[in-house]
Amino acid sequence: MYLYAKAVHIIFVVCWMAGLFYMVRLFIYHTEAKQQSENEYRILHKQFVLMERKLWWIIATPSMYLTIIAAAVMMHLNPAWWSQPWMHVKLTFVLGLIVYHFICQRIMFQLAGETSKWTSIKLRLWNELATVLLFAIVFTVVLKSAINWIYGVVGLVLFAVMLMIAVKIYKKIREKSN
Repeated sequence: MYLYAKAVHIIFVVCWMAGLFYMVRLFIYHTEAKQQSENEYRILHKQFVLMERKLWWIIATPSMYLTIIAAAVMMHLNPAWWSQPWMHVKLTFVLGLIVYHFICQRIMFQLAGETSKWTSIKLRLWNELATVLLFAIVFTVVLKSAINWIYGVVGLVLFAVMLMIAVKIYKKIREKSN
């Protein structure tokens, strides 16, 4: 039973992450659509609201809950995981990802209501946070060592800095081409 729960967990983690990555990409396009004419924006806004709502309620959110349920089954079947320090670190990162998920939901509602203050560059940086959390979770699970996860966190910070630099470089390239 444990391996079935693990397989389901992995499958829905992939679905959840795909949903989060694509959702923020839609937010970026939705935000950038404001640069179009009013008529074009109205058409795009309506389409983005529809796409975001379907992605959120059909893929991302159900996948998050199924990921959590499968994890709970695994933890129930193997309660020794609760005493492992690396599991506490992993669960902290997972909690961060859940918070990220619900902040994305708030952004979705703000975009639908046309009250979002997020710029496309801020959304690009926001998108990278999910990547950093994913890396943190995977490295923590694979390494299962307090010392190794400390090195992993240092690596993640460096990785996050590199991502931010890449976003800034991309912004400058886009500004030059416009």
